[in-house]
Amino acid sequence: LQIEGTSMEPTLSNGDIVLLPKTTRFERGDLCGFTWNNKLLVKRVIGLPGDWIEIDTDGTIYLNGDKLGEPYVEHKALGECDLEFPFQVPQEQYFVIGDMRESSIDSRNTLIGCIPKDQIVGKVFFRVWPFKSMRFF
Repeated sequence: LQIEGTSMEPTLSNGDIVLLPKTTRFERGDLCGFTWNNKLLVKRVIGLPGDWIEIDTDGTIYLNGDKLGEPYVEHKALGECDLEFPFQVPQEQYFVIGDMRESSIDSRNTLIGCIPKDQIVGKVFFRVWPFKSMRFF
């Protein structure tokens, strides 16, 4: 898969090529690819089915009442959020967010919402390109 856009920066950049093997097992922090509106998008899994999510006005995320450590985010932001908190992730769905919080459209917005398990294609496993940035996830 070739990454298009900047919603996953600094972790993934526009033009990066990643391997995305199919799987049905996801953990918090995994990068997953899913279909939405005839596109394949990549975001980070933050909430699993049944989790409670809260996001304050500065973009700090609380997961099941505990502050979420996010070393992969450079600038926290509430972003395009129209949810009411606390928010519970529905069963068989995942709460996903881009690492570029200011500009990512993701589960914080009901336009995309939580991602049903059957829409998730796979988990980002390895960055192939550019060569200087090859790594496992």
